[in-house]
Amino acid sequence: MVDEGRIREAVASILCAIGDDPGRDGLRGTPDRVARMYGELFSGIGEDPTDLLETGFEEEHEGIVVLKDIHFFSICEHHFLPFYGSADIGYVPDGRVVGISKLARALDVLARRPQLQERLTGQLADAIDGAAKPAGVAVVLRAEHLCVAIRGARKPGAVVVTSASRGVLTQRARMDEFNALLEIV
Repeated sequence: MVDEGRIREAVASILCAIGDDPGRDGLRGTPDRVARMYGELFSGIGEDPTDLLETGFEEEHEGIVVLKDIHFFSICEHHFLPFYGSADIGYVPDGRVVGISKLARALDVLARRPQLQERLTGQLADAIDGAAKPAGVAVVLRAEHLCVAIRGARKPGAVVVTSASRGVLTQRARMDEFNALLEIV
């Protein structure tokens, strides 16, 4: 998906535009390294996270299934700087469970594209809800944004928290249960 040749040319042009020499010793391989890095960072473009979540197992489980502290990183589409943090995902199966690792991989697919944290949170909840068809789903993301930490406001350590819930996990009692499970180590 990524056109590495165009990225190499663009990075060389940026280096010239900031007053540096892309041909100097320390920068000679930089356009190529950045092109390969973008291929990795944006590998989620064109991938469908629901493909991962369609494989499941028939299982009658009435409680909430929680996968917490899933580390992720993404690139903010406004400044093309990273944001990174952790996610907590909970869902209430409706006769079917999905492989736990598939939840984490779906997060990675969505995070590996230019993103907004708010959108990423909702997209993950929608992907799980649409593909796994649970009775309910909740997603909480906590992330530090380098566009806030190193430029503009310059507030390192500030954390943005976003959430999305669907189905029975929009009910207060079920969300209280989800939040209580997040407190368990």
